[in-house]
Amino acid sequence: MPTRASGLLLFQGTRPAARRGLRVPIHKEPALSQPLLEVKHLTKYFPGIKALDGVHLTIRSGEVHALIGENGAGKSTLVKILTGVYFPTQGEVLYEGSPLVLRNAIDAQKAGIAAIHQEASMFPELSVTENIYMGHHLTHPKTGRIDWRKMRTETQKLLDELELDIDSNTLVKNLGVAQRHMVEIAKALSLHAKVVIMDEPTSALSLREVEDLYKIVRRLRADGKAIIFISHKFDEIFEICDYYTVLRDGKYIGEGKVSEASIDSIVRMMVGRSLDQMYPKRNINSGRTILSVKGLSQLGYFSNVSFDLHEGEILGFFGLVGAGRSEVMRTIFGIDRKTAGTISLDGKEIQIRCPSDAMAHGMAFVPEDRQEQGVILEMSIAKNITLPQINPISRFGILNRKKEKSITETYGSKMEIRAAGWQVDADTLSGGNQQKVVLAKWLATNPRILILDEPTKGIDVATKAAVHQFISDMASKGLAVILISSELPEVLGMADRIMVMHEGFLQAEFSREEADSDKVIRAATGNASGGGVA
Repeated sequence: MPTRASGLLLFQGTRPAARRGLRVPIHKEPALSQPLLEVKHLTKYFPGIKALDGVHLTIRSGEVHALIGENGAGKSTLVKILTGVYFPTQGEVLYEGSPLVLRNAIDAQKAGIAAIHQEASMFPELSVTENIYMGHHLTHPKTGRIDWRKMRTETQKLLDELELDIDSNTLVKNLGVAQRHMVEIAKALSLHAKVVIMDEPTSALSLREVEDLYKIVRRLRADGKAIIFISHKFDEIFEICDYYTVLRDGKYIGEGKVSEASIDSIVRMMVGRSLDQMYPKRNINSGRTILSVKGLSQLGYFSNVSFDLHEGEILGFFGLVGAGRSEVMRTIFGIDRKTAGTISLDGKEIQIRCPSDAMAHGMAFVPEDRQEQGVILEMSIAKNITLPQINPISRFGILNRKKEKSITETYGSKMEIRAAGWQVDADTLSGGNQQKVVLAKWLATNPRILILDEPTKGIDVATKAAVHQFISDMASKGLAVILISSELPEVLGMADRIMVMHEGFLQAEFSREEADSDKVIRAATGNASGGGVA
């Protein structure tokens, strides 16, 4: 039976390929019916760019269809055409067999097409009712005025149908991220949508919230809705989707049933490389202990955390949401203050009161939220990369442009950042390239210890492979790496040892050889069996 944990699906009793997470049949697909929505030979030109090149897509009622592709594959452009934001250069969209012309978002709504984006676009100061009926208010048949009572009643019906514990009068600003996503789904239903597009809907959700979303998706499927599901997470695709279509470089690559596919086959379609190349871990002999943490605690977040880190080692930290992994690393780096415990470097206890202290001791920290804490979006690539070294490359308060350029070119090229130039602002870059800027910034400080918190979150397969290659290369040169990740395949594929946390405590430690999915998940859920922390 499948088991859900931290966004990962695990299987027991399946054939070898399935145990490797390569083929994961979940549920029986609905019988094929007539297409509800078809895209044929769709092409979209922008000045100097062909964003879509003859794309095909077939969606049927009562199915969840995964739209798969790395960043830049054309998924967003296709979604914007289906929602009336863009008009195609060539090709056609068919709805129930008839040509459909979508010149704006209102046309898409009238056709029964609704999109739920990764970032919920709502009005926080307005109520749930006002957000759901924004742009299509219900009016009283006699007076023609907005019928607030009916809208509140209908909103509550929608919320109750989705089994959401939300009051229709609640202000959206008082809702959590998951609840806002659910309200977006309710809004789609208020529009009587037959096609619901979900773009990375679980990116900011906890395990329980993901489960709740899956229940709603299954209910929508049972009600005959057609769902286009966009995700970078293969466990989600194999958990909830019936069919898939793969795009690459704006072109249609292929489609099929999820139950007849494997992760490896889909990866090959996406990027032209095998799954084994996703985790290019080099087998090296770790050196001496460089960092030693003993009894580290922060009241209310984690307690009595102890571990050693060696030169050339990739030490993985895994745990469910709220386990305390990030809080431990923030404390080690001096962002948060410890309430107990010691941190030693090269066998000598050190005091870290702020990030500057940590950096002075050769530490670097790549945070989980790259846009809020990793890069300054309004600044250029060059300024972002050299920001931690602003004093060493300045004299009398004047920046040495030659040194700035040299550092940027060296580390920007090493990370293969794709941009029009080093002076372009970071907000013009894709998510994957923004992450490379963050990595280049800290690599340029020549650290001895590199802490990576969710380094591949929200980036495409090809960029993930590049980041994994970077991590492996740095470790092979003696850099000590701490890798925090919610993606179990990433931890299993890259770490030499794995520390598993549960509710603020270190629950277990596993070597690379003894770690497997079942053991790690059991420990993460508080049911460790073997491999305990020394």
